[in-house]
Amino acid sequence: GAAAQSGCLSATFTGGRTFLKCNQLPVLGASLHWTYHAGNGTADIAFRAPSGADGWVGWGINPSGSGMAGSNVFVASQSGGAVSVLTTILRTTAPTLDNTALSFDVPVPASAEYAGGAYTIYATVALPGNTTSQNTVWQAGPISGGRISPHPVSGQNLQSAQNLDFLSGTSTGGSNSRLHRRNVSLSVSSLIASLIKQL
Repeated sequence: GAAAQSGCLSATFTGGRTFLKCNQLPVLGASLHWTYHAGNGTADIAFRAPSGADGWVGWGINPSGSGMAGSNVFVASQSGGAVSVLTTILRTTAPTLDNTALSFDVPVPASAEYAGGAYTIYATVALPGNTTSQNTVWQAGPISGGRISPHPVSGQNLQSAQNLDFLSGTSTGGSNSRLHRRNVSLSVSSLIASLIKQL
């Protein structure tokens, strides 16, 4: 809603990039900006999250479920002032971060920048399953000895997942399962109501 957007609408991006929608994410100070293209089922995204220069941030989509395991992620970090983006699939909750192709199409390869104490990751993704409703995840953590180290496993780092509808912009957080269940049962009952209407 409007509250979710208030903090992110004023954001500006390099290269004259603009995005139609944005959500201030509930944790880690992160925001997601995107434009959804219904014609080909893709979304141009910009994910921005605060971090020290010696940290990393990541954003992704989990096509197979909710939570981290199974997520296809973009991870931005820097070394010697050069910012790079790694794409990897988190096969477990303690993954090896090998640079690998994602399970969905990425028509425009990801890029990232670091400015003003925050990373911004830019990418275009083909939304998996050709549906606008996706389980998204995001994270932030430290770099140690030039390598991406595990993020904290407490507090906000455990709440950084939500289902997002790229068409409507509505989202439901993954941290409160009771709220999530209520939303699910609501949508099921509205679905049944609309089916009855069609009969």
